[in-house]
Amino acid sequence: MVELLIGKKGTGKTKVLIDGVNEAAAVAAGNVVFISNDTSRNMYDIKSKVRMADTSEFDIGSWDEFFGFICGIISGNFDITNIYIDGILKIVNNTIDGFDKFLENVDALGKKFSFSTMISVSMDADEAPEYIKQYIK
Repeated sequence: MVELLIGKKGTGKTKVLIDGVNEAAAVAAGNVVFISNDTSRNMYDIKSKVRMADTSEFDIGSWDEFFGFICGIISGNFDITNIYIDGILKIVNNTIDGFDKFLENVDALGKKFSFSTMISVSMDADEAPEYIKQYIK
């Protein structure tokens, strides 16, 4: 399952995401992962039990590369129950082209390996493409 938190910059998406990360970490039977392009920014807000991945340390330039990054995380640890991604458009160089396929791929991967994904997207919900609306929380 994939859920999107959509809103313009400064609308509190990251706080909602971090609250979700910490709640999941408190009850999850497996591991919770937080992915961002700057994990140091939120390091002290997130419980130490959460595995953090900073994409700025890798040369991710496309949706396919980011999907491969997520597959690598899953292949290294099969007991992941939740993945939280903050600021996804920053990770893939602020392009929305290919986001639809990425969402489909992550949703299918989550069903196959039994994890849920919550993603924050800086975008006006009213201007979001139609394919995104099915994932909005």
